[in-house]
Amino acid sequence: MGRRKKSYSHYVDQDSLSRISGEPLLTPFSMEGSISGHHRSPHKGSSVEFAEYREYTEGEDPKRMDWRVFARTDRYYLKEYEAETNLRAHFALDCSGSMNFGDSISKFEFSKKLLSTLAYLYVGQGDAVGLHTIRDRKTQVLPAQRNPSQIQEILEIIGPLKPKGETRLSASLHEIAETVRMRATIFVVSDMLDDPEEIMDAVLHLRDRKHEVVLFHVFDPQELNFTFDRPTRFVDMEGGGSLITEPTVIREEYLARLNAHVDQLEKGCLESQARYHQVRTDSPVVTVIDNFSANRISGKAA
Repeated sequence: MGRRKKSYSHYVDQDSLSRISGEPLLTPFSMEGSISGHHRSPHKGSSVEFAEYREYTEGEDPKRMDWRVFARTDRYYLKEYEAETNLRAHFALDCSGSMNFGDSISKFEFSKKLLSTLAYLYVGQGDAVGLHTIRDRKTQVLPAQRNPSQIQEILEIIGPLKPKGETRLSASLHEIAETVRMRATIFVVSDMLDDPEEIMDAVLHLRDRKHEVVLFHVFDPQELNFTFDRPTRFVDMEGGGSLITEPTVIREEYLARLNAHVDQLEKGCLESQARYHQVRTDSPVVTVIDNFSANRISGKAA
């Protein structure tokens, strides 16, 4: 008798599916897809969304002529409409050792749930999703597909994954910018423990390639609050050794550096028209997706 495959369906959050279902998550950027869909295309086509007028040239279909404009101007103009297409969503998951940190749930386990649920929502509205696991070796890439079985493929890849090794976030994002050819939304799920200037340089590379970039910056509450109150051994989870210190002595400096790191990422995202979302692992996944989707239902910037 064959060995039964382990199910990882619990990574798809049912509360989020019931809350968001029925309303498409739209991007404020134009996308290049292969079929008709919900998202704006850089090309013109048939849609209910008017784009612009264009002068008629001989041989074009006169059915699109606007006769009211002709009556006012005595010139022939055609109506152009926004084409609508499907979207490609590529999810980049940070699998470095620091993602294993967490009290009730690790940053990595929470990230798996967030990624899987968003991927399910996008496939459900007819979009294609792909996966990039960011690791110091044995990186896995799952090309974007729109068929429902893609969710199972993603779950079977990330389900058994364990976070380990050093962060190579920036280098991996540059690789994604070079390999993902068509316009897409790139979701980065990470604790962003890389140099913020290098992260933003990679984000700018992605934006130069016309991709929308969404950063989910994942925190355990202890990292944000630094509530340690007794001598503690702090261990570098990416192999850099450990340090025993008095938390009350370093708390102020730690929080100042953390806030500067976050501020630099937020400012860089604002300037590059990328999206920055701070995520706490003690928040329900449905709350995180609610916050993310708040302005995307109508296709506005999030």
